[in-house]
Amino acid sequence: MRPMYHIISLLGASCVARALATLPIQARNKGDFSAFGQSLHLASPELRDLGTAYARASTNGAILGVACLTARAALGKAQVNIRPLNDTIVDENWSQTCWNTPHCAIQPLNASQVSTSLRIIEFFSAQFAVRSGGHSPNPGWASIGQQGVLLDLQHLNNISLSSDGTYASLGPGARWGDVYATLDAEKAVVAGGREPTIGVGGLVLGGGLSHVSNQFGLVADNAKSFEVVLANGSIVDASATSNPDLFWALKGGGPNFGIVTRYDIYTVPIYQVWVQINAYTVDQAPAVLAAYHEWQLGGAADDVKSNVEINIALDSIAVIFIYSEPVAEAPAAFGAFLNSTAVPPVLVALPGTNFTYHELDVILGSVVLPGPARHDYRACSVRLDADLTQDVYSFWCEKAVSVHNATGANQTFVLQYIGPNLMQQGLDKGGNPLNIPSGAQQWWTTIVDWTDAADDALVRSVSIETTAQWKTLGTQRGSSLPFFFMNDASRDQDPLASYGAESLAKLRRVAARYDPNRVFQTLQHGGFLLSRAGKT
Repeated sequence: MRPMYHIISLLGASCVARALATLPIQARNKGDFSAFGQSLHLASPELRDLGTAYARASTNGAILGVACLTARAALGKAQVNIRPLNDTIVDENWSQTCWNTPHCAIQPLNASQVSTSLRIIEFFSAQFAVRSGGHSPNPGWASIGQQGVLLDLQHLNNISLSSDGTYASLGPGARWGDVYATLDAEKAVVAGGREPTIGVGGLVLGGGLSHVSNQFGLVADNAKSFEVVLANGSIVDASATSNPDLFWALKGGGPNFGIVTRYDIYTVPIYQVWVQINAYTVDQAPAVLAAYHEWQLGGAADDVKSNVEINIALDSIAVIFIYSEPVAEAPAAFGAFLNSTAVPPVLVALPGTNFTYHELDVILGSVVLPGPARHDYRACSVRLDADLTQDVYSFWCEKAVSVHNATGANQTFVLQYIGPNLMQQGLDKGGNPLNIPSGAQQWWTTIVDWTDAADDALVRSVSIETTAQWKTLGTQRGSSLPFFFMNDASRDQDPLASYGAESLAKLRRVAARYDPNRVFQTLQHGGFLLSRAGKT
């Protein structure tokens, strides 16, 4: 949420993969280009010219160039952007940490074109990255440099509602703001991302938190089915009854199994919600954190319709109250903040009002950060522990202010309540790989914004040291949890390993079944990959 704001039996598969990665592309792939080109239905002149170029190519870069030209011949000039690339393709990523210029960018229009793209990528053993919305700030997760191909899914942005209104079909490149706006015309709602510019694909594959997750479960828990393009180009459906192991794995297992080209997400039985936004001064942080803890123990536990989103910046605090049905007055669940003895806000930025879910998204997306910047996230989870939260906040604040004074970097301290009903919803809806620890807990994250690449290490040190402090103090007090939420995790964290050994082993079995050649593990440039899990 934005502010207001990775002899064979002796060495093992991973050693083989690393050895393969050092070989020239041509040595790895001696397939018959002519036969491959014919399978793509290339015209005879293109087939001849590309075959000649492939035979003459002697470097990885040259062979990658042939791969891009093959994609252009198979998909059309408009779908394959070749150097010099359009800057807007590079700049589509939210964070400058991810701005990189690929050898070429493929922008498929449908699942069939994604299938063709993956077949080309596998034939040429080309490194690749996949981007749906590009909101991850982790370098290489949705971007790649000259050594590879960017598979950009922004044109797979279809949004439609089923005839009976029970589910919506969403393309991975659709943005959640467009999803809510489109469905609003039908008075339908899906529980999705909490910021309008976030893409559908990455959020669901990481599990996904919505404004109403404590009532309805994670976004991925509300999936009905997926259309998936596998590494060999085949297109399959994954649901509770069709490829159910793949369906389970995609609900939070990350980019390890295929490329999802359609997400069918169940609608939820809400339309209007009650919203209030309060602003507090940073001097009031201890009192605000105390009220938040009281709400977690009382209002949140007693009423799953209530949600409090708390975001502490360096100069202000925003607290957003959301109740998942329209009401005439402030719900009692928010009493810790709104009763007569509660900490008074310095400003009621938005008095309690009933809005449509789409209107809520517009309001929360109206805060525009000035200009492009570098960004980072980080994840941590702990049991509900008021003293621990206060102590870690003080630790974070001192370091964040110091780094801000030195670099101008802005950082936030964000808490997200995760209640037992969220986990139960996941179980009731078929389960997911996350294996979230049972019992009430809070997930901490941060949004970090800065401008100078030279400051990367210093700026990131604040959140890195803060998560270490959460673990140290939390372990001492019996409150620490080993889980990292993938959607909030930073580049050096290992959310897949945090799912536990049993879940991780099952995910690896699913990946081996649907991607036996390990295309997504050995050629995919970045992301939380099973090939890297348990090694950080």
